[in-house]
Amino acid sequence: MNKAHFMRDRVLGIDRELPLLDGSTVRYVNLDNAASTPPLVDVMRALEEFMPYYSSVHRGSGFKSRLSTRAYDEAHEVVAELVGADTRRNTVVFLRNSTEAINKVSHCLPEGSLVVTTVMEHHSNDLPWRDHHRVIHAGSTPEGRLDMDHLEEVLGENAGDVSLVAVAGASNVTGFIQPVHSIARSAHDIGAKILVDCAQLAPHRRIDVLPDDDEAHLDFVVLSAHKMYAPFGTGALVGPTDFFLEGGPDVSGGGTVKAVTLDGVHWQGMPKRGEAGSPNVPGAVAMAVAAKVLMEVGFDRIEEHESALASYAMGRLKDVEGITIYGDTSETDFQDRVGVIPFNLEGINHFLLTAILGFEGGVGTRSGCFCAHPYVLHLLGLSPEQLEDWKAGLIAGDVPEVAGMVRISLGCYSSREDVDRLMEMLDRINAGDYVGSYRKSDGICMFVPDGFPDPAEGYLRFW
Repeated sequence: MNKAHFMRDRVLGIDRELPLLDGSTVRYVNLDNAASTPPLVDVMRALEEFMPYYSSVHRGSGFKSRLSTRAYDEAHEVVAELVGADTRRNTVVFLRNSTEAINKVSHCLPEGSLVVTTVMEHHSNDLPWRDHHRVIHAGSTPEGRLDMDHLEEVLGENAGDVSLVAVAGASNVTGFIQPVHSIARSAHDIGAKILVDCAQLAPHRRIDVLPDDDEAHLDFVVLSAHKMYAPFGTGALVGPTDFFLEGGPDVSGGGTVKAVTLDGVHWQGMPKRGEAGSPNVPGAVAMAVAAKVLMEVGFDRIEEHESALASYAMGRLKDVEGITIYGDTSETDFQDRVGVIPFNLEGINHFLLTAILGFEGGVGTRSGCFCAHPYVLHLLGLSPEQLEDWKAGLIAGDVPEVAGMVRISLGCYSSREDVDRLMEMLDRINAGDYVGSYRKSDGICMFVPDGFPDPAEGYLRFW
């Protein structure tokens, strides 16, 4: 496969021409893969093949039901294979996304447990713990890496009391990859379990939970299919079966029971006990197919391609006039981080910058605080007074004015041409070479150009 076009023939829609503000069309460049990835062609083909046979799962006696049940059950096995989980002692539970998976673990922990997490987390790996438990946040270094000394200090001071350590496999803001197996050893040394939010890590690096009796074993792993090139509403939770069997399910209803009388309930085993209601069978199939493709292509090849491209992007960004890049920029080989780079451009609002990139360059990026407010605010280095202004602005609804940053995030299919398009547009913006007159908006974008009719109706003809 041509390295310059790595994976581009296996990702849907990446060469689609879309309209710009000046009336022309251009090949869309998606540099927002940390939010969601486009679907793999393999996934779409598999769903096209599967959907004529889609039916109810479990207990249906018809051919379609038997086939759907087989596909759904085997999808669990594929996800277990993806992370190297031993299904004799661990279970795979399909849920809507990694957020729901983390909430499930939170609900299953004894109320008031002590959970250690970090200031670097996505809100999905922070807020669920706050809802029901005591939480301590390990800090971050000035350049944005996990402060391992502080984490070890927190664990040592609370040895025997910590129930769970919850960390991201890779940051969705800076891309830094955490030493999760080392953290697992430290957690197990004090009698705690570890949960790793692998939503950002899974499409970029191989995940190995290691054998259950290994002191570096990862107890819980959560995944989101929409970040793994299968955006069909599915996530997965991998964890020890016994943990989920200690009590009733956190969500009860159809499919979770063996028998129900007016006097009592007898629950199913796992994973059925954890998958209440009718499951998203197509989503599970899509996730399993995507997992198979990533394993087939090989994470070593994906890492090699993405690391080289991210290094190229970092090198080019450093040359942009007036740019501030957040996170450690002293090392650019990206061996310990995925291809996520946050930055700001002097003199231009981060929301406005992404709007111009999209409307006039056909380059999709993201701006704001990326559902990781504490971490982004730490990286921005805001004073206490600025933090209060930031909070007041959000609460008052004046979102376009609050501090934040721009993020680019690469996928396995991204190319140097994609990066070059971004750089061309940043140079144009620095030179004032854009035509739109932008105003604040309450719609999808925080800024929109005046006089630009939304062409979406011409593209979406669903109803």
